[in-house]
Amino acid sequence: MAKDEECCSTQLIDGDGAFNATGMEHFIKDVRLAECGLSYAVVSIMGPQSSGKSTLLNHLFGTNFREMDAFKGRCQTTKGIWVARCAGIEPCTLVMDLEGTDGRERGEDDTAFEKQSALFALAVSDIVLINMWCHDIGREQAANKPLLKTVFQVMMRLFSPRKTTLLFVIRDKTRTPLENLEPVLREDIQKIWDTVPKPEAHKETPLSAFFNVEVVALSSFEEKEEQFKEQVAKLRQRFFHSIAPGGLAGDRQGVVPASGFSFSAQQIWKVIKENKDLDLPAHKVMVATVRCEEIANEKYANFSANEEWLQIEESVQSSPVSGFGKKLSSTLNACLSEYDDEAIYFDEGVRSAKRKQLEEKLLQLVQPAYQSMLGHIRSGTLDKFKEALDKALNAGEGFSLASCTCTQSCMALFDEGCADAVIEQANWDSSKVRDKLQRDIDAHVASVRAAKLSELTSSFEAKLNEALAGPVEALLDGANSETWSAIRKLLRCETESAVAGLSSALAGFDMDEQTKDKMLTSLENYARGVVEAKAKEEAGRVLIRMKDKFSMLFSHDSDSMPRVWTGNEDIRAITKTARSASLKLLCVMVAIRLDDEVDKIESTLSSALMDTKCNAAITERSITTYDPLASSTWDEIPSSRTLITPVQCKSLWRQFKTETEYSVTQAISAQEANKRNNNWLPPPWAIVALIVLGFNEFMTLLRNPLYVGFIFVAFLLMKALWVQLDISGEFRNGALPGLISLSTKFLPTVMNLIKRLAEEGQMPASNDPQRNPAVAAKTFRNGNGTSSEMSTASSGVTNTENGTEYSSTSKDD
Repeated sequence: MAKDEECCSTQLIDGDGAFNATGMEHFIKDVRLAECGLSYAVVSIMGPQSSGKSTLLNHLFGTNFREMDAFKGRCQTTKGIWVARCAGIEPCTLVMDLEGTDGRERGEDDTAFEKQSALFALAVSDIVLINMWCHDIGREQAANKPLLKTVFQVMMRLFSPRKTTLLFVIRDKTRTPLENLEPVLREDIQKIWDTVPKPEAHKETPLSAFFNVEVVALSSFEEKEEQFKEQVAKLRQRFFHSIAPGGLAGDRQGVVPASGFSFSAQQIWKVIKENKDLDLPAHKVMVATVRCEEIANEKYANFSANEEWLQIEESVQSSPVSGFGKKLSSTLNACLSEYDDEAIYFDEGVRSAKRKQLEEKLLQLVQPAYQSMLGHIRSGTLDKFKEALDKALNAGEGFSLASCTCTQSCMALFDEGCADAVIEQANWDSSKVRDKLQRDIDAHVASVRAAKLSELTSSFEAKLNEALAGPVEALLDGANSETWSAIRKLLRCETESAVAGLSSALAGFDMDEQTKDKMLTSLENYARGVVEAKAKEEAGRVLIRMKDKFSMLFSHDSDSMPRVWTGNEDIRAITKTARSASLKLLCVMVAIRLDDEVDKIESTLSSALMDTKCNAAITERSITTYDPLASSTWDEIPSSRTLITPVQCKSLWRQFKTETEYSVTQAISAQEANKRNNNWLPPPWAIVALIVLGFNEFMTLLRNPLYVGFIFVAFLLMKALWVQLDISGEFRNGALPGLISLSTKFLPTVMNLIKRLAEEGQMPASNDPQRNPAVAAKTFRNGNGTSSEMSTASSGVTNTENGTEYSSTSKDD
């Protein structure tokens, strides 16, 4: 369907009150209303003439009602009642544009059609928009109060409840917040309903049985067109699915099927036209209403422009005003007195009603300033409380006593400030602000209390951490059978000290025993947690600790001196001792033992890992034999206190033995090398063979002493070369490297030795008469401290080559 077809409209009732039945039938066919069944809604609008009703409908529903041309003057634009289909809204929605009320064209006395059309709109519509200017709120005629009163009265007599939604649309909204305008409208509607004479059938019927009241506000179309369009677009969304539960017309009752809407509307109009009880209020009351309204508006405007009030309003935005209540009460009394003086001769009922409305409007005007004043008093009191509480706590006063004293004094101060801000004409209750101040004070007390308690707890936890972490680590590092006993003693001592200190510190917080016990238990659990965390940390480094322990005991003697493997040490016993100590450390680190419970972990690990006979027996058994370490749990230790499982112990021990095997092998190799270096004699069988096979040579030497001297000299020379070349040192690194090194040093050493001997032979004999030149002793000394002596008939010789030194000395006869 095209937009023009979708927005087609027709006149339902003309200006003379004739119902356009033929046009309505054509309209229903054009919009295919009969196909909608019960899925349709009817919206109408009523309000003063030239109040922008048609303009609102066109923007809100996309209709094409005729709008007033502002350049031609304000005049009647819509005559009678027009109906159109809304564009683009589901379900199908019909909108009726009613002739404006209070128009000059019909005159002062011809208001019957206004009431008839309003009653018709309330009777057939699901939603009725009541269009009104923002500045007309609280007025009598401009707000359609007499009209609504009459319509309500007749409607209850003529029709049954159908739950119509009254949507008050406040046009050209001012700075007054909607939340302040809405209660006024709702109160006016309720008052109209309460004062309407009701038939017996509806004596106790509440307003909500006939109507749902909603209020919206729109900005000025002429001054704030863009903002107006945005607000209208937002309002338009509320008409989508309006008949669904929770929608604007979701509570409607007695819906007529769409095919019978035209006939139903025609019959309702007929009933309304035949009714004769739609008279205007009396002329006297009407004049009083208009004139008192004018006086009230004038006094309200004068008060709004009052310099004293403006000064108070401006000042109270930033700071409290001294004498606030007295100043405003005086200004309000003056304004109301002026109203009473000018309206004294008008109808008493109307005059009193308008005075009450004026008073309500004035109080509504000054209420934001009053709330601001209370806000300043509350915030200032809260700041003073915080300052006083901090000062009292810094002075060492107990927390509970300080908070109680400061709270009482500050609440008394707040009450004094509220008494100074009270306005005589208003019966406003400051208890909500007082309650909020009390909540703020309680929240601040709770915050400071929590911070102080957290600070206390943190300080004691830090002390416990410092007192336990280092000592526990040291005890676990030097693990022995008494390690966990010492840790338990340390934990108990430090925990008792910390708990006593915290309990004493909590005395000033006036805390119940249950909460206090909970905090003390938490501190005890924290201390236990520190020990457990340190134990877990050390358990993660147990392999390193075991290797360090083994290295310390294996490589150092009982005096903590490094061992020298001379060949006399029992490496097997030393290794077993070192491994036993490492295994002891592993046994200590297997589980957390903060309870006095006995376990068999140490015996299990010793028998499984250190007892070689047991291990051999297990190896010889069948594969089904039970292995005590083939498990992920210990029998006596729960998983929560287990640090290293049996399987992990077995794996760690295997890795430990692998990584320490090298040290043992090196020690054995060093011991064997030392034995070889210190054993220069040949085997006994070789000595016997030399004696037997060399007997002839030995006898030859005895028969020829010259050979002995020659051999002796040769021995001395060979000994000198041995020392000079450091042959034993050269062969320490192996035979091949030793031979290569000696081959490069042999010739230079021999030449240097011959040269030195020649130089010594050419030196003159010593003049010392006590020295016997025939006896000399020559000493050779290498860098390792090894020396030899050779007797010669000459003086001493000294030679230095490659760091080797030898000398000869003469002996006296």
